[in-house]
Amino acid sequence: MPVHAGPMLRDAGSPGGVSTGRDDLVALPEAAGTTAKLRARRWLRFVPTPRSTPFTFGYLVLLLGTSLILRFGDPAFTERLLAVSSTDAHNLWRRPIASLLTSALWIEDGGWLGYAVIFAVAVAPLERRFGGLRTAAVFFSGHLLATLATEVPVMALISSGVLPASAGRWLDIGVSYGFLTTAGALVHLLRGRARIAGIVALELFIVSVYVTDDPVSLAAVVTALGHACAAHFGLFIWGPRLRRVPITARSHPHLWSGRVR
Repeated sequence: MPVHAGPMLRDAGSPGGVSTGRDDLVALPEAAGTTAKLRARRWLRFVPTPRSTPFTFGYLVLLLGTSLILRFGDPAFTERLLAVSSTDAHNLWRRPIASLLTSALWIEDGGWLGYAVIFAVAVAPLERRFGGLRTAAVFFSGHLLATLATEVPVMALISSGVLPASAGRWLDIGVSYGFLTTAGALVHLLRGRARIAGIVALELFIVSVYVTDDPVSLAAVVTALGHACAAHFGLFIWGPRLRRVPITARSHPHLWSGRVR
């Protein structure tokens, strides 16, 4: 009787019940395709959508619209819009309400895609967990607090003569105070080493923005202080407060109603 090198594999769908291996070869591409789809879905969960993160998605659409206005609008018109929206000390003194309400509608450098990534990382996760209203409250309260905490002292120093009247004139617009506040709140919600790593990353981000700007200018110093104020406001004020939110209030993060923040 002949000796076989190994056990005979049998398959009911093969001639004589012997597996030819062709079914396995067909299954390999299918399994690879399924794995790729699962990975794609996993990454797509982080993309803001109107249903899962309406505040984040809507804000990004708004920033895209204002970026297109700056890109294709009449230069004189867009320059006037930005001048009215700036929260520098002089404009904040003349138009406090208008500048505070509109300064976070613009991104000066037009790098919308970069901000979309930042919002997906620093804003959308908070909204998925706590809802749109709480996230909006964290974002705008940080923007308001950091703006006033940095620009009001400049206004006072100009009024008292410590700084010349020409100081405090720069284009102060953007959304960095808002997303740094939400980022700080998110970092507080982490635990253990993840929280330590998050704090280090947050501080390094603030420092890197400062040193890559014009570090000796008053505008860069004020902006860096605003970034630090916003991030630590989220970390030490909003983070602990959000941690105390009842579990039942977190169970339906897509709902806007009844969410006071």
